[in-house]
Order: sequence, then structure tokens, then C-alpha cells
Amino acid sequence: MGTGPGATAFERGGGAIVNFAQVEEIADAVLYEGYMLYPYRPSAVKNQQRWNFGVLCPESHSASQPGSESPCMQTECLLRTTPNSRVTARIRFLQIVQRLIGRQRMPRSEAAHNPTDGLEFVDRLEVDRRIYRPLQEAVERAVTYENFDPTLFDTRAMDFSFPSDELIEELCDARGDLTGAIVRRRMGLAGTIKIGAEQCGENIVKLTVRIENRSEFEAAKADSTASRDAVLLHSLVSTHIIVGVEDGAFVSSLDPPPELRDASAACENIGAWPVLVGDNAEAMLASPIILYDDPKIAPESAGNLFDGTEIDEILSLRILTLTDDEKAEIRQSDERARELLERTESIPNEQFLKLHGVLRGLAPFKEGAQ
Repeated sequence: MGTGPGATAFERGGGAIVNFAQVEEIADAVLYEGYMLYPYRPSAVKNQQRWNFGVLCPESHSASQPGSESPCMQTECLLRTTPNSRVTARIRFLQIVQRLIGRQRMPRSEAAHNPTDGLEFVDRLEVDRRIYRPLQEAVERAVTYENFDPTLFDTRAMDFSFPSDELIEELCDARGDLTGAIVRRRMGLAGTIKIGAEQCGENIVKLTVRIENRSEFEAAKADSTASRDAVLLHSLVSTHIIVGVEDGAFVSSLDPPPELRDASAACENIGAWPVLVGDNAEAMLASPIILYDDPKIAPESAGNLFDGTEIDEILSLRILTLTDDEKAEIRQSDERARELLERTESIPNEQFLKLHGVLRGLAPFKEGAQ
């Protein structure tokens, strides 16, 4: 897995509840899993339908399309508490941005009040030998519920929302003439975080964190496969949950102690599975991608390749085999893909040797051992 940008700690009041640098590294790799897959060209078939992980669609779409993505995600796990235990839950996801490409069809002065009225939206626009195409981009979102007391054995809820907006980036040729524009549209999103605790034994609680997509969406629009792009604009994508505790410790859901196995088995997880991350069992990551306890980013990884199921060396070498035309399409499509390409092309030979393989955790040889 590669890494991406992200915060390094949750904050409560004026200080950090616990340092989550390691869990954020893993979460960033999860966040962008499948964002764009090799060969990283928008025209590639595998990039025509994206974000199949952690999609929380609007409730109206899920109700009208049985078998579609769920409107909610839930994780439950066991937590050892003290009277001073406090829990922080952070929900992270991507919000889809629709990038449209418009050709200027009339002078700006003749357009109506809406600046896009003077544009004709097209599938391809060339400006000074650079090609612009419409595609779906993404922005990171995070919502945090802080200072939850798990010893009160109750449930709390917090609503959140992100407003719709539209940004216009003008495209001018070498002479300075306006030829078109990039229009980026974000639909409004709304949701609810619920966090609750139920006593399971002495100083043991079952912690529940649930996120629900409550965005408005007309279900009638979702009557065909082609409309999935419209649904994604109203969805929470690559959703995952990070939970941290101060003065407490999480219990492994993969390998609970014998006395807690029944209580752990009774936990209900929907669309995500919690694993321990970091030291002292003070952080838990619940993601739509299967992980084991204490996952780590390989120190040899040069950065995020948006595909944690592949080997960095294989993907990096395959990227270098792309043709000049394919690389040009990548550079002209998406900023993250362009950075990936340029980073890969600049990897020195010594780094490739490190990617080829490494031995870790070798025990010293003991004479006489069988």
C-alpha cells in the first residue's frame, strides 16, 4: 500500500486524544483504494466505473433498487473501559466531483446570468495540444464525533452536511482567448453519525459506530445502470471509520480472548470490519477492505498506487512500459494520476531493488535447534 495526505491526530478540546499517525497512513491507502487503477487512463475500461468500495448511497436509491449499495455502514467491537475512558470516532470518505468540459460557444458578455450558459459541454476539448475530458474527481471529507463517554451506556447522534457548489476554471489558448472552461460540480451531502455503548461485562462495553447517508436524491433517476454516476454524486464513497480511545483499550475482533469470544461474535458489522491499528490497542480502523490486525505501510513504498491488492514493484514497472501517448493521457486527466506517473518515472534503480523483496522478522540462529 502507498500513502496519501491525511491528518496525524484527532483533537479533543485543545490537545490530542491519541496520536493516530499510523492509523491515518493505513486509512489514506483505504480512502483511495480503486480511485484510479492501472493503466490509470480515464479511457481504460476499468476506470469507466469506479469506487466499488465503501459506497453509501442515498436511502431512496437503496429502497428503489434492491441489491444496490447500502445507505449505511456500521462497526461494532468490544472495548475495555475505565471511569475516565473517552472515545473519538472519525468518519472519512470521498465526495465525488463531476468535472465537465465546456467549449465556449458565445462571448461571455452575451451569456445569461449563469456563466455556464455560454458553454457547450463536450466529450473532448483540445486547447494548444492539451486534451481535456470530463471525468469524476473526488475531495476528501471527514466528520468527527468527540468526547463520547462509553461508561454511560447510551447512544448519541450527530448530523452533518456539505453544501452543493460549482467551480468554474476558464481555459484560454496561447493568445489569451477564452476557448472553454472546466466546470466542477458537487452535490449536497447529508448524513448522521450514531455512536453508542452497551455493557457486556465488568469494564467491557460493546461500542457501536454507525454512519447513515441521508442525502436527498430522486429515486426515479436510478432506473438504469448508466445512472450510477448520478447516484455516486449523492453518495459517500470509500467510507471508513476510525475510532480511538483515551484511557481504554480495544479488544481484537479477529482474535478475542476466550472469555470474550461469544460477546465478540455477537457484534454486528455492516460493510466494514474493525481491526486494531498501532500500539496499546488504542485505535481501531473499520474499512470496507479486508485487513488484519496491526496493518502497516511498507517502508519501501514510494507512495499510493491506488491499488493495495497489488505489489508496488509490479505496478511501478508496468507504469514505465506505458507508451508516450498513454502517459500523455494520464498527465492531462487527473492531478493525482499525474503525480503518480511523475513519481514512478523518477524512482531510482536503488529504490526498485528495495521493492523487489525484503526479509523481516528473522530470528537469530540457535546452535542445536531443530
